[in-house]
Amino acid sequence: MTDVIGAAAAADFGSFSPRDRGRALVAVADALDAAADELIPVAQAETGLAEGRLRGELKRTTVQLRLFASVAAAGEFLDVRIDDADPEFVLGPRPDLRRYRVPLGPVLNFAASNFPFAFSVLGGDTASALAAGCAVVVKAHPGHPKLSDRTAEVARAAIASTGLPADAVTVIHGQDEGVAALRDPRITAATFTGSVAGGRALARIAAERDHPIPFYGELGSINPVVVTPAALAERAEQIAAGFATSVTSSAGQLCTKPGLLFVPASGDFAGLAAGAFEAAGPHRLLHPGIAQGYTRRRDEVLGTPGVTVVVTGEVAELEASPTLVETDVATLIAHRDTLLDEAFGPLSVVVRYEPGGALAAELAGLVEGSLAAGVHTGAGEDSPWLRDLVALLSDRSGRLLFNGWPTGVAVTPAQQHGGPWPATTNPTTTSVGTAAIDRFLRPVTYQDCPPELLPEPLRDDNPWHVPQHRSPAGESARWGEI
Repeated sequence: MTDVIGAAAAADFGSFSPRDRGRALVAVADALDAAADELIPVAQAETGLAEGRLRGELKRTTVQLRLFASVAAAGEFLDVRIDDADPEFVLGPRPDLRRYRVPLGPVLNFAASNFPFAFSVLGGDTASALAAGCAVVVKAHPGHPKLSDRTAEVARAAIASTGLPADAVTVIHGQDEGVAALRDPRITAATFTGSVAGGRALARIAAERDHPIPFYGELGSINPVVVTPAALAERAEQIAAGFATSVTSSAGQLCTKPGLLFVPASGDFAGLAAGAFEAAGPHRLLHPGIAQGYTRRRDEVLGTPGVTVVVTGEVAELEASPTLVETDVATLIAHRDTLLDEAFGPLSVVVRYEPGGALAAELAGLVEGSLAAGVHTGAGEDSPWLRDLVALLSDRSGRLLFNGWPTGVAVTPAQQHGGPWPATTNPTTTSVGTAAIDRFLRPVTYQDCPPELLPEPLRDDNPWHVPQHRSPAGESARWGEI
């Protein structure tokens, strides 16, 4: 294997202006759009995902690239702060201080299997790292190797067409190669989307290096959703249909799929949802590893005492049809080791609860971190019980939805796609939305630096035309004025 990491380091993507990086990202987005009719069939053949799903995902990918192109070109992410020298500063003479954020360096991205475009070679991790000025080495997922290589070729040609180095994006294959890259001292950060076991192992390697690096892993998530009695009384059929769609779309191979749905004990909500689950029919799973893992988890759930099977579903080789089961809170507590792990596939658990004041307290002892959580409420509903529930779910998740479903993650500046362990290895960051760029930057301050030695963003003539936030001399005299 050629020295891919050395080539990425030599690309020095951060030395180019934010506007140049932005133009390169737009060029990549345009090239992907132009290559769609070539790339989609390759993705279909390797993943079994439907053409419509893949075309939508490719559009999401190019939207992400253009979003981060805008972020890069604007330059606000550099967070330039200039404190002018101030001999009258309240704590004594203040030196000239100039702070901004610099790219970490080459980033290693472990691509996901379930989003072969949007969380793979040119997904959000790559787009945000490039916008920050970091070259990216992608460890391709074995579920779509041909697509990974061809996507990288398209990106490299597009980047080169703008005059920037093609080695800003490179691809490697193989588990051993990925681990070796993670240990390479030239890699300065890593991203990962996958299982808890895999993410935990890689995070340990990143932490135990001679020079530990940030490891941003997206791992397992059950994404609990609670339906209040008022919501169920208003629109039970609508909630049941939305629940089924959220669980069964893409064969449940979505990191934000609702794995637990809490509903009032009265009535037969699971029976109401059963028809929609059965109508979904079988869908191909992405690869044998996912099929084996899903079959194992499904068997564990179905074999748990106190669990009622509502829709049996089936798994035949790579084909899976939806499974729906029902239980109660007491069983969930008694068999938490079996029922609270993510089932990555078309399975969900309906949990009956008794309306009243205990649910938030019960969930506090049950539910760990998730990427998302949700509440379905009645029109204008408000109560201390509901407020306690909302507070608990916001404490356990990165995104809290009301009257919606956690699948479908909008690519917008305010998005948060992260959460407490085991949803991620770092709850302070996101892998979707413009704040994702923060993962690949570190601050540095220049004190009393001669003007001719200042980097472009910190110079008074500001050749990169980036926002500069300035604290002029004498400012401290006004502190405390509100």
